[in-house]
Amino acid sequence: MADTGHGDRVGEFRGVAGPYWSLRPVRGGTEWEAPPECVRRLTSSERLRAETARANARSRGELL
Repeated sequence: MADTGHGDRVGEFRGVAGPYWSLRPVRGGTEWEAPPECVRRLTSSERLRAETARANARSRGELL
């Protein structure tokens, strides 16, 4: 998912927290909340970029 309220920041949907959606960075890190109207699905190229970034982080042994 891309959070348009935070400059198209990419994150995985984690659940609903009251009126907000919880998102977590694809490469790991702290979750954040975004209003549902500011969240959109990723394009094919954005999804591929996010998956590649995650695979590269895992290959370097980074915690996810």
